[in-house]
Amino acid sequence: MEALAERLSNMDPHVKGMIQVVMFYDTLMRRRVDLPALARASAGLAECVVGLRLHGTGQVIRVSPDGRQASDPPPPASGTAPITLDEEEIGMVWLERPGPPGPLDEALLDRFAIAAAAVAERYGPARTTMADPALVELVISSDSDEAARARALRLLGFAAGLPVRVVAVRSRLPLDQVGNLICPARTVKAAPLAGVGVLLATTVDAARFPAGVQAGIGTAESPDRSWREARAALRFTTPRQPVVRYDSLGALALLAEVPRDAARDNADVTAIDRLAGNPEDLETLDAYCETGSLRRAAELLHLHHSSVARRLEQIGKTLGIDLTEPAGLTRARLALTARRLLDD
Repeated sequence: MEALAERLSNMDPHVKGMIQVVMFYDTLMRRRVDLPALARASAGLAECVVGLRLHGTGQVIRVSPDGRQASDPPPPASGTAPITLDEEEIGMVWLERPGPPGPLDEALLDRFAIAAAAVAERYGPARTTMADPALVELVISSDSDEAARARALRLLGFAAGLPVRVVAVRSRLPLDQVGNLICPARTVKAAPLAGVGVLLATTVDAARFPAGVQAGIGTAESPDRSWREARAALRFTTPRQPVVRYDSLGALALLAEVPRDAARDNADVTAIDRLAGNPEDLETLDAYCETGSLRRAAELLHLHHSSVARRLEQIGKTLGIDLTEPAGLTRARLALTARRLLDD
């Protein structure tokens, strides 16, 4: 190819430029780059902002010539090309060149799109967020060796070296919809396992979980440990706190390790269980334990603070716990949480 380029270089500068574009992308493919690296290289070659989108996942990459993420909002594209795999359009690449298109833009877009299709196929099923449960299980299982886990991640579309967070969810919404909401611009895969939804994502935006979804977010770097953390965090979710990060639990996470029989036999947990026969009292105690304040609990319950105070006084007598004392409030919080974990 280099010899051919040299022979043609003296004949036609445009032909020389096209061959250099082809050689540039051939080199990238030999280096087995991932999509972000492909986009960065293309932006450098084009000397303008380039973009790439995969339809199935909603993943969008926009990169400036300096290799940084391009700022929003994007201007109209100066040129586009479809990413095609197995005769199906799976995405789009584009250039955001100010002014008229360059003489090699068409060739660059064509090779950019071909390379993007090859990368998408190499690193996994990029067209859909839903994944093979067997591959997801290989990633999160503590029985998988590192080689098997790395291969499964590659097949799922995750580039080597990137952190992968694991999320355990309960949701009436489709898992792929939830996954694309919490990680809209990067790879995310979803699968149901043992009655729980599993999401694998390079980043997780906890604020983007939709209403009605309960989610536990693992924070460990190792996917198998992150999965254990995610399942534990899911057990701590409530209607008032539907999304819980494991690292936010602190010492409370230890409650998930308490044997169920030991928790069930605890006197405070037993007393809370009896209180559950009156949902109004249980809700009042829960609001007070969550806020630690009469007035804030009253706001949550839409009651006057004096009404909440009277209820808590009676609840404290029923439980045998002085809820006005810090130690009593701590006991009630722990008992409520331990009982909630028993219901999981």
